[in-house]
Amino acid sequence: MRFAEVGESKFGVWGVTRFYIPLLLQGFSQSLAYPLVAGIVTHGKFGVDALTAFSQGQMVMFMIGAIGGGLITTGLVFAKTWMGYVAFKRLNALMMAALLALQCVVAMPPFSGWIFSGLFNLPDELAHIASRTLLWGALMNGFFFLRNVPMVVLFNNLDSAKANYATLIRLVVTFAIALTFPRLGLVGPWWGLGALTFGVGVELVATWLFARPYVALLPNRPKTKEVGELPNIPRLTLEQFRFTLPLSLGGFLLMLSPIVIAAFIGRTLEPKDMLAIHYVTLGVANPVAFAALRMQTVAIKFPPEYAGDRRLLVYAIVAGLLLGIVPLAFSTQLIGNWYFGIYQNVPPRIVGISRLAIGLYSLITVVQTIRARAEALAVIAKRPEVIMAGQIAYTVSLFTVCAILLPMRVPGWAMAVTAIYIAPICVTATIYAMLALGRARRKFTGIMS
Repeated sequence: MRFAEVGESKFGVWGVTRFYIPLLLQGFSQSLAYPLVAGIVTHGKFGVDALTAFSQGQMVMFMIGAIGGGLITTGLVFAKTWMGYVAFKRLNALMMAALLALQCVVAMPPFSGWIFSGLFNLPDELAHIASRTLLWGALMNGFFFLRNVPMVVLFNNLDSAKANYATLIRLVVTFAIALTFPRLGLVGPWWGLGALTFGVGVELVATWLFARPYVALLPNRPKTKEVGELPNIPRLTLEQFRFTLPLSLGGFLLMLSPIVIAAFIGRTLEPKDMLAIHYVTLGVANPVAFAALRMQTVAIKFPPEYAGDRRLLVYAIVAGLLLGIVPLAFSTQLIGNWYFGIYQNVPPRIVGISRLAIGLYSLITVVQTIRARAEALAVIAKRPEVIMAGQIAYTVSLFTVCAILLPMRVPGWAMAVTAIYIAPICVTATIYAMLALGRARRKFTGIMS
């Protein structure tokens, strides 16, 4: 384990909080855009069923995008100098081009039919919505990839506040559209996708503008006459690719998890109702879960200062408990009945179950903050294969839980809640075990030598 060195960020509750709050708000507000837009989607022709198809199309999109999910972590480690930054930009562009091409291919027959009609068991009209959402979502996914570069620059300069400002701008724009479109009769999945894409585009522009001053100040930026003396960019890009590959493969496996859950829920009793409960509750649970997972960036920038330094772990647990208040609030009659019954247009017969499900998610934030801190320890140790192992454990445990509960005729929503709790616990246990094993191996090797 590498401990904090002179000049690096030192732990302090105020310093950590000042860095984490913008990240927290960013993670929360980024995910908040989706339930906002859900109000546009659910008031269209197919009602809440359109949200199921819309969500599954985006789920496949994010699964493909997750193959590049290790890029920001790679940038935090390598893009601290001009050469590292240039190599990171090239790696990001290459992976973006390859993955967007893959997304477009998967959205076309026969692949789209295999996924949405076959795996997800959607009716033809909903399978069409899901496949078109996946195809036209390529533009939004491209914006996400382009945003990686300025986001890394801001995080490496501990200016998470500006990254948050850009996301808040996106949220305000999306919120304004979500209020305006239904009043104009612009409802349904296509208008919802357009609202999301426009908001992400605005965020991308804002993030670039905020990051530009820091790019100009990157260390070792060459002068024009020194260009011929620069190190080999392809070599640096390859080095970064080797680092991000385990993270990316693990991210891909991680994003398979919603597909695994949806496939199992689609085979339970009353699958339409069960999927509707699952997606509307995730619309609340995901924002706080993503905010909790931002603890990984905090733990990378504030590494342990000595052996056994667990101050950030305690901080993460407290932060998770506070974040859990949000889903708990949505389980109340006052907020839950309005959000699920009126805004999300959920049928009255499943509003009560939706409130129960979101209440059960109130402690998932603690699980996710602890997991995020564990993943950061693996990044600090430059052991991305440990993170990949944890994400493999996530997918395997999720599949195993669903496979066990399905023949027991457990309701689909309860199956999802159970699996979503157990999977990150397995991630954390796997990462801690592998890090401990690595330390024990190094200690044994030192004794023997």
